[in-house]
Amino acid sequence: MKTLNISILQDALNQIESYIPQGERIDINVSRANVAWHLDHSLKVINAVVTTMQNSDPALYEDNFSFIGKLLLKFRFFPRGKAKAPKYVTPPETIVKHDIILQLAEARAHIKTISSLDNNAYFKHPLFGNVNKSRVLQFLEAHTNHHIKIVKSILK
Repeated sequence: MKTLNISILQDALNQIESYIPQGERIDINVSRANVAWHLDHSLKVINAVVTTMQNSDPALYEDNFSFIGKLLLKFRFFPRGKAKAPKYVTPPETIVKHDIILQLAEARAHIKTISSLDNNAYFKHPLFGNVNKSRVLQFLEAHTNHHIKIVKSILK
Protein backbone atom coordinates (compact mmCIF):
# COMPACT_ATOMS: atom_id res chain seq x y z
CA MET A 1 0.00 0.00 0.00
CA LYS A 2 1.25 3.49 -0.81
CA THR A 3 2.18 5.76 2.06
CA LEU A 4 0.21 8.94 2.49
CA ASN A 5 2.04 12.21 1.90
CA ILE A 6 1.11 14.59 4.68
CA SER A 7 3.69 17.24 3.74
CA ILE A 8 1.14 19.53 2.02
CA LEU A 9 -0.98 19.51 5.16
CA GLN A 10 2.10 20.07 7.34
CA ASP A 11 2.98 23.10 5.18
CA ALA A 12 -0.58 24.40 5.60
CA LEU A 13 -0.25 24.06 9.39
CA ASN A 14 2.99 26.05 9.24
CA GLN A 15 1.13 28.78 7.33
CA ILE A 16 -1.64 28.77 9.94
CA GLU A 17 0.99 29.20 12.64
CA SER A 18 2.50 32.18 10.79
CA TYR A 19 -0.90 33.94 10.72
CA ILE A 20 -1.62 33.63 14.46
CA PRO A 21 -0.16 37.09 15.28
CA GLN A 22 -2.64 38.72 12.83
CA GLY A 23 -5.64 36.98 14.40
CA GLU A 24 -7.56 40.19 15.09
CA ARG A 25 -7.34 41.43 11.50
CA ILE A 26 -10.61 41.59 9.61
CA ASP A 27 -11.85 42.80 6.22
CA ILE A 28 -15.63 42.59 6.01
CA ASN A 29 -15.41 42.88 2.21
CA VAL A 30 -13.72 39.46 2.29
CA SER A 31 -15.28 37.74 5.31
CA ARG A 32 -17.42 38.66 8.29
CA ALA A 33 -14.99 36.61 10.40
CA ASN A 34 -11.50 37.67 11.43
CA VAL A 35 -8.26 35.79 10.73
CA ALA A 36 -8.39 33.99 14.10
CA TRP A 37 -11.84 32.58 13.24
CA HIS A 38 -10.53 31.00 10.02
CA LEU A 39 -7.46 29.59 11.78
CA ASP A 40 -9.49 28.20 14.68
CA HIS A 41 -12.11 26.69 12.36
CA SER A 42 -9.50 25.04 10.12
CA LEU A 43 -7.82 23.42 13.12
CA LYS A 44 -11.15 22.33 14.64
CA VAL A 45 -12.00 20.60 11.35
CA ILE A 46 -8.67 18.73 11.14
CA ASN A 47 -8.92 17.60 14.76
CA ALA A 48 -12.60 16.62 14.56
CA VAL A 49 -12.15 14.73 11.28
CA VAL A 50 -9.19 12.67 12.49
CA THR A 51 -10.79 11.96 15.89
CA THR A 52 -14.03 10.88 14.18
CA MET A 53 -12.11 8.60 11.83
CA GLN A 54 -10.16 7.08 14.74
CA ASN A 55 -13.44 6.32 16.50
CA SER A 56 -15.32 5.13 13.41
CA ASP A 57 -16.23 1.51 12.74
CA PRO A 58 -14.66 0.62 9.37
CA ALA A 59 -17.16 -2.23 9.00
CA LEU A 60 -19.94 0.36 8.74
CA TYR A 61 -18.23 2.35 5.95
CA GLU A 62 -20.34 2.77 2.85
CA ASP A 63 -18.96 4.44 -0.29
CA ASN A 64 -21.59 7.11 -0.90
CA PHE A 65 -19.19 9.92 -1.81
CA SER A 66 -21.06 12.46 -3.92
CA PHE A 67 -20.27 13.61 -7.43
CA ILE A 68 -19.91 17.22 -6.23
CA GLY A 69 -17.45 16.01 -3.60
CA LYS A 70 -15.39 14.19 -6.23
CA LEU A 71 -15.38 17.29 -8.42
CA LEU A 72 -14.40 19.72 -5.66
CA LEU A 73 -11.67 17.44 -4.32
CA LYS A 74 -10.27 16.79 -7.80
CA PHE A 75 -9.64 20.51 -8.14
CA ARG A 76 -8.90 20.99 -4.41
CA PHE A 77 -11.40 23.84 -4.44
CA PHE A 78 -14.26 24.94 -2.21
CA PRO A 79 -16.36 27.93 -3.32
CA ARG A 80 -16.52 30.86 -0.88
CA GLY A 81 -19.62 31.62 1.11
CA LYS A 82 -21.59 28.53 0.04
CA ALA A 83 -21.44 26.39 3.18
CA LYS A 84 -22.07 26.99 6.87
CA ALA A 85 -19.76 25.36 9.39
CA PRO A 86 -21.45 22.76 11.63
CA LYS A 87 -21.68 23.84 15.30
CA TYR A 88 -19.00 21.44 16.53
CA VAL A 89 -16.35 23.09 14.31
CA THR A 90 -17.55 26.67 14.76
CA PRO A 91 -15.12 28.79 16.78
CA PRO A 92 -16.27 30.37 20.05
CA GLU A 93 -17.36 34.00 20.25
CA THR A 94 -13.99 34.94 21.77
CA ILE A 95 -11.01 33.20 20.25
CA VAL A 96 -7.95 32.95 22.49
CA LYS A 97 -4.53 32.80 20.82
CA HIS A 98 -3.37 30.12 23.29
CA ASP A 99 -6.31 27.88 22.24
CA ILE A 100 -5.25 28.15 18.60
CA ILE A 101 -1.69 27.18 19.56
CA LEU A 102 -2.97 24.12 21.48
CA GLN A 103 -5.20 23.08 18.58
CA LEU A 104 -2.27 23.51 16.19
CA ALA A 105 -0.14 21.10 18.24
CA GLU A 106 -3.04 18.63 18.33
CA ALA A 107 -3.52 18.91 14.55
CA ARG A 108 0.18 18.27 13.92
CA ALA A 109 -0.03 15.11 16.03
CA HIS A 110 -3.33 14.03 14.47
CA ILE A 111 -2.21 14.21 10.85
CA LYS A 112 0.71 11.90 11.65
CA THR A 113 -1.80 9.21 12.71
CA ILE A 114 -3.79 9.21 9.44
CA SER A 115 -1.49 6.69 7.75
CA SER A 116 -2.13 4.15 10.54
CA LEU A 117 -5.93 4.32 10.18
CA ASP A 118 -7.90 1.47 8.64
CA ASN A 119 -8.55 2.08 4.93
CA ASN A 120 -12.28 2.28 5.68
CA ALA A 121 -12.01 4.54 8.71
CA TYR A 122 -14.29 7.44 7.80
CA PHE A 123 -16.21 10.54 8.75
CA LYS A 124 -19.55 11.66 7.39
CA HIS A 125 -19.47 15.00 5.57
CA PRO A 126 -22.86 16.77 5.35
CA LEU A 127 -22.53 17.45 1.60
CA PHE A 128 -20.00 14.91 0.31
CA GLY A 129 -21.11 11.78 2.16
CA ASN A 130 -18.62 9.39 3.75
CA VAL A 131 -14.96 10.37 3.43
CA ASN A 132 -12.53 7.50 4.05
CA LYS A 133 -8.76 7.31 4.38
CA SER A 134 -8.18 7.42 0.61
CA ARG A 135 -9.87 10.84 0.37
CA VAL A 136 -9.24 12.43 3.77
CA LEU A 137 -5.95 14.15 2.93
CA GLN A 138 -7.45 15.67 -0.22
CA PHE A 139 -10.40 16.90 1.81
CA LEU A 140 -8.29 18.36 4.62
CA GLU A 141 -5.88 19.98 2.14
CA ALA A 142 -8.72 21.54 0.13
CA HIS A 143 -10.60 22.74 3.21
CA THR A 144 -7.53 24.16 4.94
CA ASN A 145 -6.30 25.83 1.74
CA HIS A 146 -9.76 27.37 1.27
CA HIS A 147 -9.46 29.13 4.63
CA ILE A 148 -5.79 30.07 4.11
CA LYS A 149 -6.80 31.78 0.86
CA ILE A 150 -9.46 33.74 2.74
CA VAL A 151 -6.88 34.74 5.39
CA LYS A 152 -4.50 35.92 2.65
CA SER A 153 -7.32 38.01 1.13
CA ILE A 154 -8.10 39.56 4.53
CA LEU A 155 -4.44 40.47 5.02
CA LYS A 156 -3.97 42.09 1.59
